[in-house]
Amino acid sequence: MTSKAHPLLMRTAAFLALLALVALVFASLSPSYLSPENIHALLRHMAVQGLAALGLTFVIVVRQFDLSFPGIASLGAMTLGWLIAGRYGVAVGVLGAVGVGLLCGLINGFAVAYLRLPDIVATIATGGAAVGLSYFYSNGTSISKNFFMSGILDLNDAKYFGIDAPVAILGLAAIVAAVVLHGSRFGNAFYATGENRVSAVFSGVRVKLYVLAAFAVSGALSCLAITLLVASSGAANVTAGNQLLMPAYAAVYLGAALFGTASVPATVASTLLMSAMLNGFTLLAVPYFYSDAIVSIVLISAIALFDPKIAEAFRRFREAGRSPSREARS
Repeated sequence: MTSKAHPLLMRTAAFLALLALVALVFASLSPSYLSPENIHALLRHMAVQGLAALGLTFVIVVRQFDLSFPGIASLGAMTLGWLIAGRYGVAVGVLGAVGVGLLCGLINGFAVAYLRLPDIVATIATGGAAVGLSYFYSNGTSISKNFFMSGILDLNDAKYFGIDAPVAILGLAAIVAAVVLHGSRFGNAFYATGENRVSAVFSGVRVKLYVLAAFAVSGALSCLAITLLVASSGAANVTAGNQLLMPAYAAVYLGAALFGTASVPATVASTLLMSAMLNGFTLLAVPYFYSDAIVSIVLISAIALFDPKIAEAFRRFREAGRSPSREARS
């Protein structure tokens, strides 16, 4: 067993223990928590949050922030709804929504990588513009025309090889993302870009291109995620993306804290953990604002554990605390 394998096994065991604890607590409070019907609902909900978190993982790996994907997702939802209402078909609708997300992501990446704008400012501006554009489709009213006849609802209700369609889509996206990010030189360049851009440039990595690609992936996957949400709700509306921001960031940073670094498996695992908690709160009829508060606490805790600057500050604090005692002994 290698030196890296042992910590990974310990972290995996800790994650499984935490997941089992969550399941045990909620199962004791609500007997239906572990029922097959609820598990299916939990996994379908996880698919929406997981796709958004997967896209965000690429952005976090290159050490950037994306605050635009909820707004981009809302624009994608309205684009999908407008195309379905216009009888363009499900395939065109989904491609249109994902295409809008890809375009907005490219705009983000170009602004951050090539124009050197601050990522937070640029993505807030792009997200705000996307939300504004989403109102043009129907003046802000929800779109549900032709949804029941088009087949868009099958994306939520269908099964592939016995697996719910949203879960199958998330699984396929996770496999592709894992192969790209962890099994190719292209993926290694994302990590090189995030770890040390100067070294990456001298190693021949086209840093700007990888930052551009990371934002493009985030935009596209956020719109794919919102497509599943629209399919489950039966309507597209301009606030559809509002519920993606906190769970996605919490999933990525919690996964990084649990497994030591941001990665596709870590994001998927932490998304499952977050969905398990949120599903339990829903069964217990806990008001949404309490659930949001808990997600926020998890996010802050994960950032505190993951951020190297905070870890370094704690290390210096501990060393400062030990130094007087050493001086006293001398």
